[in-house]
Amino acid sequence: MPVDSAVQRRILLVLAAAQVLGGVGVAGAISVSSLVAARMSGSEAVGGLAQTGTVLGAAAASFVVARVAARAGRRPALSLGYAVAALGGAGAVVAVSLGSAPALLGTLVLIGAATAAGLAARFAATDLAPPDGRARALSLVVWATTVGAVAGPNLAAPVQTVAGNLGLEPGAGPFLLCTVAFALAAAGTWAGLRPDPLIAARAAAPVDPGRPPGAAEVRAALFSSPAALLGLGGIVVGHLLMVGLMSMTPVHMDHGGATLAVVGLVISLHVVGMYAFSPLLGWLADRAGRPRVLALAAVFLLAAGLLCALAGPADTAMLSAGLVLLGLGWSGGLVAGSALLTESVPVRVRTGVQGLADVAMNVSGAVGGIAAGLVFAGASYAALGVVAAVLAVPYLLAAGTAGLRARPAT
Repeated sequence: MPVDSAVQRRILLVLAAAQVLGGVGVAGAISVSSLVAARMSGSEAVGGLAQTGTVLGAAAASFVVARVAARAGRRPALSLGYAVAALGGAGAVVAVSLGSAPALLGTLVLIGAATAAGLAARFAATDLAPPDGRARALSLVVWATTVGAVAGPNLAAPVQTVAGNLGLEPGAGPFLLCTVAFALAAAGTWAGLRPDPLIAARAAAPVDPGRPPGAAEVRAALFSSPAALLGLGGIVVGHLLMVGLMSMTPVHMDHGGATLAVVGLVISLHVVGMYAFSPLLGWLADRAGRPRVLALAAVFLLAAGLLCALAGPADTAMLSAGLVLLGLGWSGGLVAGSALLTESVPVRVRTGVQGLADVAMNVSGAVGGIAAGLVFAGASYAALGVVAAVLAVPYLLAAGTAGLRARPAT
């Protein structure tokens, strides 16, 4: 049954708008959470746990969002993710006002649900997309995150003033912002995501009406498909290396005396690499084939690792180039990998496999951050870059081999 293109455009618009709001909330909260937690607790170690709490919350919520989507559709699943994050934001406002670091860490776990919803939204974009347009549809939703990711941190200072004017602790301002943004995203998704893209896709390609697939069936479908595993590998490897290198770059630059403005510029360029070029990579994945873009992403990751390994703490230009390539590698892996994963498993288990991929992605991010800290502390940033480059090579060989046989989606 053909899908009305106007319906797909409206769904993409709703998903993109929610991504902008979600990006504002997540970036705004994350940009200050470590600093606020460290100040309230008097411990930099506790500050470091703030980011970990958000990542772990995203991993747990990815599983729940996927389960809800499998049973009831994308609309309730995404709305639930954003609503839980809004609840976490409100709790964070209270925690900061009370000066309780443990309570703040707990609420950050709930805020991680917005990350899970944002990741799931990219899959929702593919539900009604034609096979030769899945990567482009997915990439447009990823691209929309650029607006929020850039705006969120820049709004942190003004909303602190707003919070103070409202009689709240100024540090609660960014969490007040994320509460409003997540609430709007939840409401907009619930009201605007009609028809539900997943339910409509199932109606167009009916699935087995029996009980929902269990975890064993989902895992079997994933591990029996080499193409799905290749797509999952692109998502996981890209996120592992991105989080690892990105998280230690500010510390490396601080050792060279870089100002916060310079560090912020480098990270901003990295964010541009992550999101701004995703539509181009999506178009390329549809035209040239997913594995070829995955191989290109691995080349970007390899080059990023080598550039970072060669860059001293004051080599701002080289570090900027390395982090832009790192962002491009992450983007290519996410866009092409997600499209390949989606089309390589049966419709019946698709949402379960997608949820499993998002859990693996968030867990790999947590592992990457922890491992990078250990390598950096035990050796050096240069060693971290070399490790990242070495880890990219096996995936480059796998994707490159598959890319020689790749064809555009049909």
